[in-house]
Amino acid sequence: MELHRYHDVNRRGTIQRLCYSTKDEDGTAVSKYANMYLPYQYASEQAYPVLYLIHGGGGNPDAWLDCSMIKNALDASFAENRCKPFIVVFPGFYNHDPIRTGRVDEEAERAHVLRFQKELRNDLIPAVDSAYSTNPDRKARAIGGFSMGGVTTWFAFLENLDLISVFMPLSGDCWQFGGLGGGKKTEETVRYLHDRTLEQGFGKQDFRIFAGTGYEDIAYPNLTPQIETMKKDTALFEFSEKMTEGNLHYEVMKDAPHMYEKVYQHVYHYMPALFA
Repeated sequence: MELHRYHDVNRRGTIQRLCYSTKDEDGTAVSKYANMYLPYQYASEQAYPVLYLIHGGGGNPDAWLDCSMIKNALDASFAENRCKPFIVVFPGFYNHDPIRTGRVDEEAERAHVLRFQKELRNDLIPAVDSAYSTNPDRKARAIGGFSMGGVTTWFAFLENLDLISVFMPLSGDCWQFGGLGGGKKTEETVRYLHDRTLEQGFGKQDFRIFAGTGYEDIAYPNLTPQIETMKKDTALFEFSEKMTEGNLHYEVMKDAPHMYEKVYQHVYHYMPALFA
């Protein structure tokens, strides 16, 4: 799964900045930006699938690009025809710079990613679809993220399944019942994932989940029991080690701590299957 070095400077995608407006909890207007990766030879007459890739706690829209080889992974995959090109959006789930003076406030972080679900639906997706040539079909939208971005991804599954069909939570469990809920309240979490999916009007054929972490990752003890319990719910989650089969996948890397420099390799690994 290791990405080999890619040096063809003539076939690299570009990064642009998309500015848009959203609202704070009290209704105050907030100006934000997302970094946009456009594949090599992006053409406005072509409708592209879109991956929304979310940063971790304390991060911002620049984090993935600053802290990993994610752009190299995208460039190499498209240049080598591992998959068809798609757009990647790197947004931020905070409305203001996070203030941390010590131990992470789990409830505050949870509140940020929950609020972001409305922003995603009402402001960010419409801004992206208006400014770029995208395929508006939910099957052509994916969302993923690292750490709190993984938590954000699980909440998108719970709140925005009608807009998105592919989910890639990396090193982050579902916090529906509080911080680290995938490990602390595993049965309740999986039951809620099941019930909420049906409540939104969807079945096992309507979504795919590509999860990942590392054995040395601090997220492993909480994400793994959640995934293992989801595997047992065969009425809704069909686990397969083959990315082209089933709707639930889980990859665990060796020698991989909680770092962008490691976790971006999950994105590289799963890319060919996201919109297949």
